[in-house]
Amino acid sequence: MKKYILIVLFVVLGAGSSVAQDWETDFTSAKAVANKKDMPIILVFQGSDWCTPCIKLDREVWNTNDFKVYAKEHYVMLQADFPRRKRNALSLEQTNRNKVLAEKYNRNGIFPFVVIMDDTGKVLGETSYKRLPVMAYIEELNTFIK
Repeated sequence: MKKYILIVLFVVLGAGSSVAQDWETDFTSAKAVANKKDMPIILVFQGSDWCTPCIKLDREVWNTNDFKVYAKEHYVMLQADFPRRKRNALSLEQTNRNKVLAEKYNRNGIFPFVVIMDDTGKVLGETSYKRLPVMAYIEELNTFIK
């Protein structure tokens, strides 16, 4: 019986303590979801395996439970990753989609680069890595959203 209670507690507490970040990887799909849910899109350009500030932003903001919970209700998260290591290579189709996004929204090749936009793709604001607590970073993102 004790073993059963421990298993139930582990499952319940474990499930409640971690929320998965839902990342879109296709702009058309992200716009459709944003339009349906009436949410802004947060487009994140990152180099997940080589860009130190990108890795910090991922660890300090995107992957925190506080951000994940908030984002799930307030943003459509769109990721444009540009890994360099072969083992992290994206499909050719995904690589091309990310390049198209970069040509339109990140012409200067800044990493990390965060673009806040409405559900049509109109840019509302831009930011990057800032050493801020999660809630302060959320406040920064929200300053661009009307």
